[in-house]
Amino acid sequence: MKHFNFIIRFLENQRNLLYLFLFVLIIPNVILSFTEPMNWAGKICNTLLPFAVYYWLMCKSKNLGKAFLYLFPFVFLAAFQIVLLYLFKRSIIAVDMFLNLVTTNPTEAMELLDNLLPAIVIVVILYIPTLVAAIYTAVKKHNLTDAFKTRHLPKANKMCLAGVASLIAAFITGHHYEIKSDLYPTNVCYNIYQAAQRTKWTAEYDETSKNFTYHAHSTHPKEKKEIYIMVVGETSRACNWELMGYERPTNPELKGKEGLAFFPYTLSESNTTHKSVPMLISSVSAVNFDSIYYRKGIITAFREAGFHTSFISNQRRNHSFIDLFGTEADEYNFIKEESSDPKYNPSDHELLQHVADILKQGRSKEFIVLHMYGSHFNYHERYPEEKAFFTPDTPVDAEPIFRSSLLNAYDNTIRYTDQFLAQLADMLQTESTDAALIYTSDHGEDIFDDHRKLFLHASPVPSYYQIHVPFLIWTSTSYRDNYAELWNTILDNRQKNVASSTSFFHTMLQLAGVDTPYRNDSLSVAAKDFRNRPRVYLTDHNEARPLTEIGMDKEDFELLTLHHIEGWQN
Repeated sequence: MKHFNFIIRFLENQRNLLYLFLFVLIIPNVILSFTEPMNWAGKICNTLLPFAVYYWLMCKSKNLGKAFLYLFPFVFLAAFQIVLLYLFKRSIIAVDMFLNLVTTNPTEAMELLDNLLPAIVIVVILYIPTLVAAIYTAVKKHNLTDAFKTRHLPKANKMCLAGVASLIAAFITGHHYEIKSDLYPTNVCYNIYQAAQRTKWTAEYDETSKNFTYHAHSTHPKEKKEIYIMVVGETSRACNWELMGYERPTNPELKGKEGLAFFPYTLSESNTTHKSVPMLISSVSAVNFDSIYYRKGIITAFREAGFHTSFISNQRRNHSFIDLFGTEADEYNFIKEESSDPKYNPSDHELLQHVADILKQGRSKEFIVLHMYGSHFNYHERYPEEKAFFTPDTPVDAEPIFRSSLLNAYDNTIRYTDQFLAQLADMLQTESTDAALIYTSDHGEDIFDDHRKLFLHASPVPSYYQIHVPFLIWTSTSYRDNYAELWNTILDNRQKNVASSTSFFHTMLQLAGVDTPYRNDSLSVAAKDFRNRPRVYLTDHNEARPLTEIGMDKEDFELLTLHHIEGWQN
């Protein structure tokens, strides 16, 4: 009873409530002032100006509880921001994070939420009691007295002036300081607007793209049988591939595979699936990404060139451009949707049976796009138990103390992908015809690799581990015999720097002899005039920026240098 009376007395003290409400609202600003790369003026402004505005709004209100409840959208954003900071250690809530809310299927979301329990507990402890206090004060009509306002409002006014002064200082002293990017929560509100705008444009895609054409045609003999397969992996990072020099045997099948070329210096231009995959399977890249709202994908180019086209995915539809580009095919299948059980979790090897069924049709021109589930967390669920080569592969909770088992499970997924690709190549080889497949991953992954303790992908600022991806080409004996010069060019280009987001599309077109005004051979690793380009990354605001301007840490540039990846230096 004594504790209950203490709580009631606390809630009836308006000064206590004012400080409590201001404290929970300003927490994200304080943390971001330490995590974000701002100068002293930007850090001061990021805390002082929002605090002053909250303070002024509270003092101008009739009831503190109602004022706090009116600010609930910012309370929600604060809770979301704290969870994000727990997960990625830095950065505001990005546009891509809001888009992920509608493009991530519930199963994936639950796999991640299970490992965010500490952050969720913190949020609950901070905000639920505070909301209860606000509701209690509003219901009891504990309104502010004139004396309270007289005492605090002048302080709030002065603080607002100081906040404006700090904003001016941030503009003067900061390099490219922008309110829409650097001042929380204004930047998050701007990102919400951007997310809503992009969602609207995506919904209008059928209308805006209906007249698009690649004007594509095949340059190969019409009567010649040929098969081409594009394989998009998931969350596979190059540094865990034995072909890349990794010390563990993660590529026993592909290592020494005849007709295989591996490109060790490949970077993705995005660490998010809903951006990177559409760039891989269309003519869109980081430098022209917004053209995605009226262009179609590579499947349409192959259809125009006379190929039968198929899209087979081991992921569920997620209302993204992956779905839109995939359903352009003559036949498409999201195999997880073959069962009504939301927990249905087929392995990637199920895709091979679908490929076999397609090849049985014996068509002369076949183009297939496969979208794997690959190495997506939760790792040990991506392969059958009997395929656990590296053990122990549990527990795999998202905590640094479990890194050893997490890494074992992750390496098992790479080894499983190796077997998948090797079996796919063998299937094509037995067709005794011109055939080729290309593979890359949409992005990589952090697995508590260094002192930063980063985990997963899609962080607002990528790490080296999230953008260095595998890229390989395999061709059949018949293909190498018929296109020996092209194959030798591929081998000559292996040591060059590749951007998967630009090269994947153009390489596939050249391998298949599909010509279109949108094909640029200087971006194809099968072309003699393929050339290195400066590295860029697609930012949250859909801008192609040099890697040195997106906030990556010095550890990431050291790793790029260690792995002999060039093109990012100014």
